Amino acid sequence: DVSDDADRLQTLLYSSYSADVVRQLERPLLDDGVPLMRMAASAVARVTLSLLDDEDLDVEDARVTVLAGAGDNGGDGLYAGAELAREGAQVTAVAVGRSLHEDAFRAFVRAGGRVLVLDPAADISGCTSGFSAGEAGERLQAAVECARGAHVVLDAMTGIGVVGALRGVAGTLASSLGMDGVLPDKPALPNNDPSLFALVVAVDAPSGVGVDDGSLPGPYIPADVTVTFGAMKPCAMVPPASYACGRITLVDFGFDVDDAVPFAEMTDGDFVADSVRLPSLADGKYSRGVVGLVTGSARYPGAAVLSARAAACANVGMVRYAWGLQRAQDMILSVLPEAVLGKGRVQSWVVGSGVPAEGDVASGDDMQRATIAALLDHYALEDGDGSRNERAEGMPPIVVDAGALDLLPCHVVPQVVITPHAGELAALLNRLDADRLMLFQAVVEARPLRAALRAHELTGATVLLKGAVTIVVGADGDGNTRIILSGRAPAWMATAGSGDVLAGVLGALLAQQDDRLSDDPALVPEVAAAAAYMHGLAGAMASGSEQRGWHRPHLYGHAGKDSGERDRASDCCR
Repeated sequence: DVSDDADRLQTLLYSSYSADVVRQLERPLLDDGVPLMRMAASAVARVTLSLLDDEDLDVEDARVTVLAGAGDNGGDGLYAGAELAREGAQVTAVAVGRSLHEDAFRAFVRAGGRVLVLDPAADISGCTSGFSAGEAGERLQAAVECARGAHVVLDAMTGIGVVGALRGVAGTLASSLGMDGVLPDKPALPNNDPSLFALVVAVDAPSGVGVDDGSLPGPYIPADVTVTFGAMKPCAMVPPASYACGRITLVDFGFDVDDAVPFAEMTDGDFVADSVRLPSLADGKYSRGVVGLVTGSARYPGAAVLSARAAACANVGMVRYAWGLQRAQDMILSVLPEAVLGKGRVQSWVVGSGVPAEGDVASGDDMQRATIAALLDHYALEDGDGSRNERAEGMPPIVVDAGALDLLPCHVVPQVVITPHAGELAALLNRLDADRLMLFQAVVEARPLRAALRAHELTGATVLLKGAVTIVVGADGDGNTRIILSGRAPAWMATAGSGDVLAGVLGALLAQQDDRLSDDPALVPEVAAAAAYMHGLAGAMASGSEQRGWHRPHLYGHAGKDSGERDRASDCCR
């Protein structure tokens, strides 16, 4: 069925699965004798040939280095190297471990490939071992020079089963050729042509990245292209590892993903469309949604204007500026005369944008913080005396931004959406998780997903961690956690006031959901991710930039599908 096939492909391209789930998905095919390794290797070879063609380099003149580990990932690389050698390329395999996949190694040697062994304790047929430590150092240096002098490096050192930082020979090689725990200086944003030689093609995942959590725990090799097999892994979507993957090609093995639970999902235009409520003929301003704002301050009055205008432009019936200094009120009315001032009925709240945090309060701002604190108390799961707060679940959704984050109660209902950047999230975790070591912004940036998950665990709130790829963590309605990502924003949006606009857009989307959120709290993370996508798309349109934090993968092995065309079409929110 064409429709079912299209749905399956959409799921494959916009969902990622843990390493354990991927193994479960591939097991039925392996049991049926499907040659997945040969299919994977052929795809890597074809992608490499395409890269050489893009660089106007004849394959007969190409130098290719395969960094081959001992497992199946190394076997994929060796089979790909054998295919390239048969095409005429000069291919050298660097054996990183003590063994190589036997069948792939034989095929590689028969095709004319050369092998450089690095480990003195290696046991590889026909290859020298037992050499001295001095010679091992010389061989390592030769391997580094071989890789640096290649036109293409096939990174097949480690597969998806490796956890933690690379060690030993693999770690030393990755540190020499790549980076060590820091973001790549050429992140995976568009309009970046591939680097000059050597081009790096990662086999399934770049060596050294956190496959299941998107971290960069130590030495790793950033890729220009990652050819991943069967299904997307979290590292291909979750930052910062996703920035090390370069362009992604997904090789479709035909996995049956109907019953598989994704680890994380990525938004697209179709996803966002479900969160936009089109007005009906019977609508009035209240039925379309009213956003209540407690934003801006004496020091940052513009935040009130940005949040209010953003909400007004995001499909709601009314913007109500409920509390703020006179200057902020006047500024809002000058650009948004239809805004309503004062208390009244709302379907969502936005608080904290442009409001100073504790210790940075100017004259008049203390009353505004007191207003926000009193409002947030209604969302706490427990009253001050420890009894259950029955009114919390019936409260409208609320966006807690910037200066309001330090007023957040310890345990709140899921319709509370917090929108920190990395520094603010570090401060929040330090306040709520006092038994742990002090967190710094750099720690959150290195492991953003872990930090967002911890904040959700501690507070119960839906967490929107802002970044080039925004991470949303919330409840799925069945007692589990749902992770949704948005990578639509261009780097140009790293500007003052951008977060204020996002808060207004998010408040507007939450306000227009009628009673859907109270009936199904699992929709809250969906709406939050949709707001991040809309915000990023608007930023791309305003900047005229094609940049984005994450690009839809190219699909290999499924004839007649132009993923690039669908990627452009999906930007249209319907």
